[in-house]
Amino acid sequence: MLPLSLRQLQVFESVARHLNHSRAAAELFLSQPAVSMQIKQAEQ
Repeated sequence: MLPLSLRQLQVFESVARHLNHSRAAAELFLSQPAVSMQIKQAEQ
């Protein structure tokens, strides 16, 4: 298991706070699929 990157932690925190991938994506200036991919990578 690889350690989480700072970006993955930022994405996770934003999704947890908003409870919504789309709102987290807007806050982080990312696309919603990019947020989903970061979460998926963090889970592995």
